[in-house]
Amino acid sequence: MFDRNYIYRRRLPHYQKHGAPIFVTFRKLTREPFTHAACELIFRHCLHDHEKKYLLHAAVVMPDHVHLLLRPLANDEGWPFSLPSILKPLKGASARSVNKLTYSEGPIWQDESFDHVLRNDESLREKIDYIRQNPVKRGLVQKPEEYRWLWIEGD
Repeated sequence: MFDRNYIYRRRLPHYQKHGAPIFVTFRKLTREPFTHAACELIFRHCLHDHEKKYLLHAAVVMPDHVHLLLRPLANDEGWPFSLPSILKPLKGASARSVNKLTYSEGPIWQDESFDHVLRNDESLREKIDYIRQNPVKRGLVQKPEEYRWLWIEGD
């Protein structure tokens, strides 16, 4: 039987290597930034499946996008959770929460997400630093630790 969970990209190929960390970015559908309350809800959804479906190395919820650095865990059959089985519920639940908060309906995320399988520990450290510095580079805070929707493993 063909597993539809692995076919989620309409235009881009998808690759997932067992045990390798994945850097994921997904963007807001519109340019209007999320409110602080919406960022808080989205942040909680990003952390929800940590140590259930994936090990989260880093996460940041920005006003118009999200970066995650995660390593999928194995399901009950020993296969790693597919990226679609991680992102679809996360994006769906966060969209429902934001819509409820804002008394609106419909999609809040772009359909496509960018993902990149990391190849080594140096790349992992580089992506963690990129995620950590993202709010600083955007001028939202002076230091990464001041940003409330940033989570780094071990911090």
